[in-house]
Formats: sequence, structure tokens, C-alpha cells
Amino acid sequence: MAIKPVLTLEDAKRVAAAADAEARANDWKVSIVIVDDGGHMLYMQRSHDTRFGSVETAIAKARMAAALHTPTKVSEDAVMGGRLIHLALPGVIPAEGGVPLLRDGIVIGAIGISGVRSSQDGQIAAAGVAVLT
Repeated sequence: MAIKPVLTLEDAKRVAAAADAEARANDWKVSIVIVDDGGHMLYMQRSHDTRFGSVETAIAKARMAAALHTPTKVSEDAVMGGRLIHLALPGVIPAEGGVPLLRDGIVIGAIGISGVRSSQDGQIAAAGVAVLT
């Protein structure tokens, strides 16, 4: 039987804290979601004055990144380049801000950020991902 690493709640909180620090440093109000490798939410936080719609978007970005093992920016770039088939994929949010979380090259979960511009969501997500590297 294979053994694989698992994203713990403590890991999720560390990732979210790093992402939150990046958002706060830039005065960006966002929702931060961390999911496990099955796309199940482990952790979520939303700035008190962030649009509540950003929560569902952050969840979708995180789930997509976990399911496809790729950042959501890949789909954003594909759509912007004319590959509209990405819009037909179930659960796809073609906007930067969802990034898989890896340990030893294995996807253990993902982070999803929503609330500011797509590239800013990606910047915040990258700060969270950096905690695990």
C-alpha cells in the first residue's frame, strides 16, 4: 500500500496566515480557502468587509487547483489565448488565485484566494504556498 503526505489543519492555518499577511501588507480584503487533496475545505477566512461572493469563488479556485493539480492561472491564460473549451469544464474558474499545495511533489491540497484583481489573488496565494516549500 502506498503512503502519501497529508495536509493537516495546522498546515492549512500556516498557509492561510502567510497569505493573510501578504493581503494585509497590501491592504487587500480577500477570502482565503484551503482544501485538502479531495477538495474538502479545511480552513476558510474572509475579511469582514470583503464581498461575501468572494467566498464561493475562493472555494471554487481551491477545488479546481486540487482537482486538476494545476494553478487556475493555466485556465485563465488558456481562455485569454482563445481556448474557450476551458469555460465548459465543470467547476472551472478561469482566474488566477487557485494553486495546488505540494509536499514531496504530491498534491496534498490547494489554496484559493478571491477578492481583488486576479493577479493580486495569485500573489497572495503564492505567499501562502511558499510556507510549504
